[in-house]
Amino acid sequence: MMARRLIPNLGQWSSRIFGVECDKKSAVYFALRVDRQADPRGKELKQLFGDGKAFSFHIHCEDRIQRSKIYELLQDKVSSIPSTDCTIMDMSSFLPNAKQSASKGFLLTYSSDSPLTEKVIEDLQQVEAVSVCSYFQERDGMWWQKHLSQKGGGSEICPRYCITLTEKPEVCPTVLNIINNDVFYSFEEAYKVLVECRDIIPESQAVLNLVDQRLDLTERGKFPVIVIEGLDATGKTTLTESLTQTVNGVLLKSPPESLAPLRKRFDCEPPLIRRAFYALGNYITAGQIARESSKAPVIVDRYWHSTAAYAIATAVRGGLGKLPAGGSEVYRWPEDLLRPSLVLLLTLDPAERQSRLRGRGLAHTREEAELEANNLFRQKVEEAYRRIEDPACVIVDASPSPDKVLQQVLLLIKNKCHL
Repeated sequence: MMARRLIPNLGQWSSRIFGVECDKKSAVYFALRVDRQADPRGKELKQLFGDGKAFSFHIHCEDRIQRSKIYELLQDKVSSIPSTDCTIMDMSSFLPNAKQSASKGFLLTYSSDSPLTEKVIEDLQQVEAVSVCSYFQERDGMWWQKHLSQKGGGSEICPRYCITLTEKPEVCPTVLNIINNDVFYSFEEAYKVLVECRDIIPESQAVLNLVDQRLDLTERGKFPVIVIEGLDATGKTTLTESLTQTVNGVLLKSPPESLAPLRKRFDCEPPLIRRAFYALGNYITAGQIARESSKAPVIVDRYWHSTAAYAIATAVRGGLGKLPAGGSEVYRWPEDLLRPSLVLLLTLDPAERQSRLRGRGLAHTREEAELEANNLFRQKVEEAYRRIEDPACVIVDASPSPDKVLQQVLLLIKNKCHL
């Protein structure tokens, strides 16, 4: 083997833009040139790459299941390095405005000798699907990116490119891969993911069996369907139970109870697989909604809004400004998924929600746990909820007593659903 197969197309690689998330609010973007050309803003690049050693790691693999697994491996590897030894920043490479072109990765910088850091870098050079690049400045002030070939690979081809800072792209790179990777917009796309990972996740077949038994219906019955959304501890459970009893309806949940034994297993998987699992849960629930709404009003505890809002907030790195603008296609409702009559989003002051959470002591998914620790993530989830369209959420203040919240909701249902 002449060299490790880092990049399928070196010509395409030199056309890519690279973005480094320096912190939650700012990012630095740079492009590559095959010719020597000094960047007058070399001092900014020096701040990015530091005075010591700098390396980047990106995933390049055609198989999306394998790609998602390798990214988790990469994340675990770089996270194992103590923060005292190095600085680790999220990094992406992408073709501007080209969907499905973004490759996630990391930039690692360190100044002093660190055997652990160097061991991680050496280990990652052995992973064929990970491209490893080093960064250095020559005496004339120019910065270069150089590919590192696989250790022991025989003759080495190590292309290098001159680095130049570039403007912020029109579309945030993390948005390029959201559609049918983080958020699914059709049953078929979500189903294919679970089919593709049956060999490595045996539980996938159990999910597919349940999905195959679902009622394939996209139209609701004559009775209204009301979805209750909101973060943990906003009062969803209390409201859905009291509302169901008051309107003599049927209470459903998404994901449905049939998937409950499998949730813990899929919550441990990379986003691609985890999102496909929850997307299929929505389609199973849709079949239940179609059946039950022909007999009585249906109240649903979470549905597609939750699936999409959490996925978008997780996928989009950085602050609120990195979220896709309102009206973006990422906020559109799937055409083949049953639409509810009304979606209510319960909102609560963050301090009050934290107070309620402290008294619960319940187990959470990794994202629900992050809501408690990461204020920015919570804000992104709430904003994503608000931007989803057709149907959009109707905001309900959940701070009053449960009885008063119920009365608010009953009035909304009466006005909008004529129930």
